[in-house]
Amino acid sequence: MALTVPEAWAHLPFFADTLPGIVTRLEAETRPIYPPDQQVFRALDLCSPDNTKVVILGQDPYHTNGKADGLAFSIPDDFGGRLDSLENIFKELHDDLDLTRTQTNLSDWADQGVLLLNTALTVPEGAAKGHAKLGWNRLTKEVLTALSDRPRAFLLWGGPAQKYARHIEGPDHLILSSAHPSPLSAYRGFFGSRPFSQVNDWLKARGETQINWTTP
Repeated sequence: MALTVPEAWAHLPFFADTLPGIVTRLEAETRPIYPPDQQVFRALDLCSPDNTKVVILGQDPYHTNGKADGLAFSIPDDFGGRLDSLENIFKELHDDLDLTRTQTNLSDWADQGVLLLNTALTVPEGAAKGHAKLGWNRLTKEVLTALSDRPRAFLLWGGPAQKYARHIEGPDHLILSSAHPSPLSAYRGFFGSRPFSQVNDWLKARGETQINWTTP
């Protein structure tokens, strides 16, 4: 397994201290692993610390072949299967801002400074949370601490993500916690949470460019 450390984040201790052990355990995994090696750090590759304005923290990648692309909740445009969590995200976007999005690949959000990070960056096929205790939590903590250096918006979707709130330090951040958008939990507080308008209102009040959440 060959994982390329994202240059802009390479200073985090995780990459020297913890990643080698994770790689060893991944190489011993007998099941297919998602996303592909070259996409494991894609969220960090597309969002440097300096360019990150918003963090959306999820759980772990989709565990279906061809569905995970390295960005939390994002799905390749040619996937063709069920959208699950992403379908509910699009429903809330429509209810919140009356915007319709059809592009399932969320790389345009990343290009605007939205870090789409999961609390675990790999998952074995068919086993949600299968790598939740592999050591990825160390990276999540370090990323959130590093991004606490100036005010940012943090969206913590689901119980696993909300446990990391204590690693967001300092004042003036926007921190929004809700249920996960999964079909199993979206009706327990994700629907109606209006995260997209709240983030844009916060950015506007700070004089920053708002996020274009719809299909670019």
